[in-house]
Amino acid sequence: MATVSPSSTPNPDATKYDLDTTLPATINFKSAEAAAGNAFAEEVFKTPGVASIFGVKTFVTVTRVPGTDWATIHAAVEKAAAEHL
Repeated sequence: MATVSPSSTPNPDATKYDLDTTLPATINFKSAEAAAGNAFAEEVFKTPGVASIFGVKTFVTVTRVPGTDWATIHAAVEKAAAEHL
């Protein structure tokens, strides 16, 4: 069960999530369809407004559709990390 710590980035539509675990491989998905087969990314993409997910080693960056509420995305990333990482 992984946990995440969000932090802002220079891009107001992207948030970096530091993980307390190491990803088994780099992930880089621009859509839910591209994320098929990756349980963590599939779960995050179920949240409306997620535009892309990039992750390497001990962090994941999620980019949102501008104007999407971050609180909903933060909750989804936390849940997906706890269940799938």
